[in-house]
Parts: sequence; C-alpha cells; structure tokens
Amino acid sequence: MRQELDIDSLVRHRIRALRLARGWSLDTLAERTFLSPSNLSRIETGQRRIALDQLVPIARALDMTLDQLIESPNDQDVVIRPQRIDGRGTTIWTLAQERSPFGMSVAKMRITTAVSSIAQLGVHPGRDWFTVLSGTAELRLGERTILVQAGNAAEFSTMIPHAIGAHEGPVEILVILSHDGERAHLQHTNGGVGDRD
Repeated sequence: MRQELDIDSLVRHRIRALRLARGWSLDTLAERTFLSPSNLSRIETGQRRIALDQLVPIARALDMTLDQLIESPNDQDVVIRPQRIDGRGTTIWTLAQERSPFGMSVAKMRITTAVSSIAQLGVHPGRDWFTVLSGTAELRLGERTILVQAGNAAEFSTMIPHAIGAHEGPVEILVILSHDGERAHLQHTNGGVGDRD
C-alpha cells in the first residue's frame, strides 16, 4: 500500500513539474487534455484520485508515453556497470541499462586503429552523434576525412558511408546511436567504428 501511495505522489509531482517546465498554466493543459482546470488542479494536489482515463490524455498532452509517466522509481537502476566489449583496435563500454524510450543507446569507445585501416565503410539508416573525450578522431564520410578534436562533437547522416578511427594515437569518444547504429557499431568490433560483417 505504501509503494502505491509513493507512486501516486510521484505521478502527481511529475504532471505538475512537466506542466511547469513547459511554461503551461492549468488552463493550457486543460485545453490539451479536454479535462477541466479544476480537475487537473485536484489531481496535482492529491485532492482527487487519478483515473486511467485521465492519465492517458495527460501523458499524450505532455508528449510522453503512459509508461514514462507512471514509471516506478528504482534506485537500483541508477548506477550503471558498463559492459566491456574488446575488439581489434576498439574497446566499447555500453553506458545504459537498456535502450532509451527514443530507441537510442549510449557507449564510450576507445579506438586505437586509424580510419585508413578500416576495411569497409558502414552505411545504415539514421544519424550518429559522438563527442571526443580525449585524443583526436578521424571521421571518414564518403571521400572526406574530418578531424574531430577533444571537446568537439560530430553529427552526420549514416546513409553516407562512414567510419571513425584514431588520429596519431588513441581516441576516446562518447557515442549516441540509433537502433540501426547500435547493430552496426556495437554488436561486433573489428577495429575502429565502421562496417561490421
């Protein structure tokens, strides 16, 4: 019973916090949910029990899934113990318990292989993003080679043949990948970040 009350209180707090973060009044949220401002006020303050038929339009209006809105807090999920994957010229640490609700995954990579030694450039749907933590990355995009130094980031269409390698020494990068990028780059490692056969 106590856990149910805690989740109820958390959901009420989330609704109010998300509404305020968007700069919305109760009237604005009411217009988007087709609920009255007084009902929303009572929901946020705990004076009214939250019903499922109210949560669905509230979640939709706040651009969230119902699961995200009512997600139970679990302190055990806070600390991530990265899974280490070693390959020829690349070490990868996955930095998320599971893929995010938006289908993205996060990983830290240490690459020692130059982009010139990557056998084949990768192509997959979506976009990749990375930031260089230390060293200098060589980003091969089609015929171009772009140097990305520590502190800088790169974002690019992954429909362009591409690979990421090290320039004059090891490079460490933090990457955010779509599901297709994860399959292409994280499931196998063969030196650098290019196509994985």
